[in-house]
Amino acid sequence: MSKYVFVTGGVTSSLGKGIVSASLAKLLQARGLRVTIQKFDPYINVDPGTLNPYEHGECYVTEDGAETDLDLGHYERFLNIFTSQANNVTTGRIYQTVINKEREGAYLGKTVQVIPHITDEIKRRMKMLGENGEWDIVITEIGGTVGDIESLPYIEAVRQLQWELPEEDLLVVHLTLIPYLKAAKELKTKPTQHSVKLLSSEGVFPDVIVCRTEEPITNDIKRKIALFCNVKPEAVIEARDASTIYEVPLIMMEEKLDEIVMKKLDIPNNKEPELGKWREFLNKLKNPKSKVTIGLIGKYVELQDAYKSILESFVHAGAINECKVQVQYIHSEFITEDNVGEKLAGLDGLLVAPGFGHRGIEGKITAVKFAREKGLPFFGICLGMQMAVIEYARNILGIRNAHSTEMDPTSDEPVIDMMEEQKKITMKGGTMRLGSYACDIKEGTLAHRIYGKLQVSERHRHRYEFNNKYLSQFENNGMIASGRNPQTGLVEIMEIPAHPFFIGVQYHPELKSTVESPQPLFVHFVAAAKNYSENKPMLKNLQLKDVVI
Repeated sequence: MSKYVFVTGGVTSSLGKGIVSASLAKLLQARGLRVTIQKFDPYINVDPGTLNPYEHGECYVTEDGAETDLDLGHYERFLNIFTSQANNVTTGRIYQTVINKEREGAYLGKTVQVIPHITDEIKRRMKMLGENGEWDIVITEIGGTVGDIESLPYIEAVRQLQWELPEEDLLVVHLTLIPYLKAAKELKTKPTQHSVKLLSSEGVFPDVIVCRTEEPITNDIKRKIALFCNVKPEAVIEARDASTIYEVPLIMMEEKLDEIVMKKLDIPNNKEPELGKWREFLNKLKNPKSKVTIGLIGKYVELQDAYKSILESFVHAGAINECKVQVQYIHSEFITEDNVGEKLAGLDGLLVAPGFGHRGIEGKITAVKFAREKGLPFFGICLGMQMAVIEYARNILGIRNAHSTEMDPTSDEPVIDMMEEQKKITMKGGTMRLGSYACDIKEGTLAHRIYGKLQVSERHRHRYEFNNKYLSQFENNGMIASGRNPQTGLVEIMEIPAHPFFIGVQYHPELKSTVESPQPLFVHFVAAAKNYSENKPMLKNLQLKDVVI
């Protein structure tokens, strides 16, 4: 039977429950245990798929097509294993399941209530991953902060599980904040005491308290927290700020978090964590030999979490190339033909990011044109690829009205159009082309050199596609489809062979990049940017705007 670890948060949000959960999982995995993580979110949306990125950051998509919380990206990047629909549950999904059962008559006429019906469904979901024998430990992160009204059913479900399961099969980790008051020049433990008191008043008693802090916590402070929060002093863990999230597992190992958890769960501690590859990655990350500046063109650049997986993919690719990737955020809405040279000056590469809607579209197209003409390494993802197609159609193929029906539903030159099976769909949530699909790669192309194989599988999240009616025009004039779906023939990759590095993909490669398996497209894009940076003096006068094959 699996054992269960629950991670709750107090005092304030955004303390890093997901990173602490992933770090603990990494340490346990490095000891040879089979570990998975799941996230329970208290909002009423069925999933994050319809949420604005400004509200919730990026929507992370799993192999099986689930639109999930961005923390699942951290889980996969740390553990190098896939998550699924079962790893992310929301209040909306819980209530939807219970209401559907009520409509079917499953409750035999009983009054449906939060307790026991909602909490029973929460507990069923909490234990689901642990009941198939695949995992030794299931870590569950409870979203939100203790004291939030919407979190109460989840805390109550944990309380019931503490009572139902053997003591050695369940452990609660509470993440809290120890603020440093500069005026008093001291760390204050009172917020943590109140947070634990509130959690305890709801019937859940933490076994481990992890303290986020900017300053080191003394043993006296640890003993004080232990005394007032009813835990052992060794179970008070310091989680000081780190220069990168990938340092956190090593910080947690120094604090012996994994040892404390294994002792409480009665798991034999007979193997030290094997973190050789992790340390090697960190060493390269912290000691780069060169630096490149990549421009990220998007419409949500004010919020870094909107492009979280892209940013982390650059971290992984930078470490492999022993190169520091400095990302420069550029809002596409403010790019024009008159200022594009100024906006993109000093870049070694350009990435046009995914997105939805018409805002900032023309700025993206203008930026793509600049990169194509100047020989600047270019990488387009999803909408970014589509903008590259529209730009090429307008400026090389002479199709002046070329557009996407997403932005212009009445376009008479829809080089990007909605998939046929999407045209009758009116519901927004969970209805796009989602999850992993195969892609056949044309031999001898840039995509082939990058991947080193002729078929790959990548994750998708979109409704609009390259319009194959125009494919021959593109391929006869220098932009080729180097990757296509073997079942449908849909274009997955477009590239310009005559350009030093110009590639766009319809899928989201950033969703499969991990510390141990950096995504090849990002690795080669950073390498191309590095080469461009080193050879700038020779390339500065290069003009490719008239190149046609």
